[in-house]
Amino acid sequence: MSEIKRIEVDEYWADSTIIEAGDFVFIGYCMANEGKSIQEQINGAIDVLESRLKKVGLTLESVVKMDCLFKDIEDLNILPEVLKERFAGKHPARKAFTSDFIREGIRFQIDAIAYKK
Repeated sequence: MSEIKRIEVDEYWADSTIIEAGDFVFIGYCMANEGKSIQEQINGAIDVLESRLKKVGLTLESVVKMDCLFKDIEDLNILPEVLKERFAGKHPARKAFTSDFIREGIRFQIDAIAYKK
């Protein structure tokens, strides 16, 4: 395997939000629009994911796996509508979890794996 590239490093939290390892890119902590509606937070998280993918020359089409974290699992019902619009039929495998987020206004977050070849 080629070297592991840590592209976005947060020294305070001691994590990397973009890591390129071989043919895969691991992207973490995609969230945005804190305090807004669940639909705005899902779209915001996908915007952050898309922005991070661009940093390594990829698009949403390259995403093969997503972990979707929800404050309220009932909000899962909104996710398919947004994914159909944003991923244009190139849907990744995904899993949904609930989480107690660090701040009250956060209702959604994405971690993803993309394929780069």
